[in-house]
Amino acid sequence: MDSQLLIGLLLTVLPVFELRGGLPVVVEYALKNGVSVWPYFFIVLILNVLVIFFIFIFFDFAHEVLMRVRWYRVVAERALKRLQRKADKLERKMAGWGYFALMFFVAIPLPGTGAWTGTIVAWILGLDRVKSFLAIASGVVVAGLLILLFSLGIFG
Repeated sequence: MDSQLLIGLLLTVLPVFELRGGLPVVVEYALKNGVSVWPYFFIVLILNVLVIFFIFIFFDFAHEVLMRVRWYRVVAERALKRLQRKADKLERKMAGWGYFALMFFVAIPLPGTGAWTGTIVAWILGLDRVKSFLAIASGVVVAGLLILLFSLGIFG
């Protein structure tokens, strides 16, 4: 496997970068090697959607166990407080929009608005998992299509 492809796939599952960072790298790899972009696009989407499950599972189970570790508890409490403020602000702004607001938030192709943040917000707010998953996954698809179009130079 080419290192550029591997880096693109790795970026896809990392917070902040997600498909916003990984997809352009993967698209460039496909174009450079003269192969179809679509299989790689779907792989990136699937990886980014799978992150949703990982985050929910992590926060449901591992978080409780790790809260017994002092350094983790200090870092997690600080991060969760900051995220809670952002989640509360988002909830106030989007009151009445419900899960569509979560989808639109994730669909915005900017760092910090992807599946990681959307799932953490859903976890902090205690939203329904199935509805949250569908909203976040829909947002990932929309963001993926927008980034694909940008990467192919259609908007540029």
